[in-house]
Amino acid sequence: MILSDRDIKRYLKDGKIRITPPPDLAVQLGSCSIDLRLGNTFLVFNHSRHAFIDVREQAVPKDIMKEVIVPDGEAFVMQPGAFVLAATVESVELADDVVARLEGRSSLGRLGIIVHATASVFDPGWVGNVVMELGNHGVMPVALYPGMRICSLTFEPVSSPVEVPYRSKRGGKYAGQTKPQASRISDDEDVKAVQPELPLE
Repeated sequence: MILSDRDIKRYLKDGKIRITPPPDLAVQLGSCSIDLRLGNTFLVFNHSRHAFIDVREQAVPKDIMKEVIVPDGEAFVMQPGAFVLAATVESVELADDVVARLEGRSSLGRLGIIVHATASVFDPGWVGNVVMELGNHGVMPVALYPGMRICSLTFEPVSSPVEVPYRSKRGGKYAGQTKPQASRISDDEDVKAVQPELPLE
């Protein structure tokens, strides 16, 4: 069951949802969601340096992305077909019995801007800034300004507090993140275990 605006306010008051800095509820609280604002740090692909991404190679994901910091008052221009990582201004902490879901804003979606490719669920016990997988599926460049409302979170209670909250999870690679981080898929045990095919004789 998705929390209503009154329940979101209650969860905030009780500390089951913590958002830092505190949101301006008059502007950011919707009927069943809270809007979050775009930060000024972006990770963009330096795709000319490598022919492909090898998910087993630990150095490559960091090597093919570079950090761009947008000064206050200036815009980050998303070109058609572009894909970047960005983080919200706000950090979020969830209780062990609350899950959050990342949603895009309709007004930006109508321009072609999406905020997540697959990572829309924030597990109970999550702590950190929300990192978005921003893409421009439209046909025109779009200027995005740090500080603007970029996405929203909805919240749902789970049936009981989880046994292993995300912040304590062995595979919780992104817990405590404060800015965009490149993919750490090479840390996954199943990826490490994949054996490359032997060349044919």
